[in-house]
Amino acid sequence: MPALSRADTSLFGRWWWTIDRLTLLALGVLIGFGYVMMLAASPAVAERIGEARDALILKQVVFLALAGLIITLASLLSPRGVRRLALLGGIIALALTALTLFKGVEIKGARRWIALPGMSLQPSEFLKPCFAVIAAWLIAEARRRPRLPGMLIATALYAVIALLLKSQPDIGMLTVITAVFLAQLYLGGLNLFVFALCLAGTGGAGVAAYVFFPHVQSRIARFLDPGKGDHYQITTALEAFGNGGLFGRGPGEGRIKDLLPDAHADFVFAVAGEEFGFVVCLALLGIFAFIVVRGLLRLIAENDLFVILAAAGLIISFGLQAFVNMASSLHLIPTKGMTLPFVSYGGSSVLAVALGMGMLLALTRRRHHGDAP
Repeated sequence: MPALSRADTSLFGRWWWTIDRLTLLALGVLIGFGYVMMLAASPAVAERIGEARDALILKQVVFLALAGLIITLASLLSPRGVRRLALLGGIIALALTALTLFKGVEIKGARRWIALPGMSLQPSEFLKPCFAVIAAWLIAEARRRPRLPGMLIATALYAVIALLLKSQPDIGMLTVITAVFLAQLYLGGLNLFVFALCLAGTGGAGVAAYVFFPHVQSRIARFLDPGKGDHYQITTALEAFGNGGLFGRGPGEGRIKDLLPDAHADFVFAVAGEEFGFVVCLALLGIFAFIVVRGLLRLIAENDLFVILAAAGLIISFGLQAFVNMASSLHLIPTKGMTLPFVSYGGSSVLAVALGMGMLLALTRRRHHGDAP
């Protein structure tokens, strides 16, 4: 098969020579590791919940394959196409997130999911990448056209999303979206005094969440005081890391997956630590860090404010989600049910993260004069 020439002006040729191929490769490695971890962690969980041993594996194989397709297709878009996709996806995700309050499936006291054949959809997962792009466009347009109240519209949209997530409730998701939005406001040139007020308001909201949401209060109390509450999950996860040592006990030899109900999801990092050891966990951490740092470095020479804000928002969302999952498993922060991108089981999360990373690759492609804005 002949090598692909730089002179190839086909759609694929232009895509291949303008895409960030190293980030694309890193994402492919994460998806591949996700397959490995499902083979390691999900059979025991499937048996425990009364399903066939390979039921969760087969579902996740489909989700990860779709994730690869979504990354590829979304990365073909122009910045204008990314904006349009985010607007359409954001409207649908917002409507479905509101629908969960009335028709949603309640799990552990929260209504975040809509039942579909073969899976449960969590629409709020898709709000993260779509809102990051929409907010970036509104903030950038406000800078370009001062008469347009872009920041005000973006803030109003954020308030609607915050109200919906608070009502579900999903404080973890709200925290990530808030962090992304604050970062975009700062990068967009918001007055420092106003930004400080936003930070103070966010801190006040955090205190209110602690006071009014018992599950938030319980998690923080258990994190600060080992003598309070049930520490079974985190204690078992820490033991798994200890059992794994440097090189792990070997694929399929771990025992945490037989003990924890969320071994395939929230605590999949602990399963990786026990079966593959510290070295593989460190390599996995390095891959996430590489994607985040590489994405930020690609923005240094970027002049389009929309691209800078949107890509930064997508990167922060991706990196923060990975940090929360791994830090929770290591008991560095209070536990929070958040998946490890592409590695944990979960259809909504995998597809939403794939959408965000596809948009990121599209926005950071090398563009030349005459390309679609």
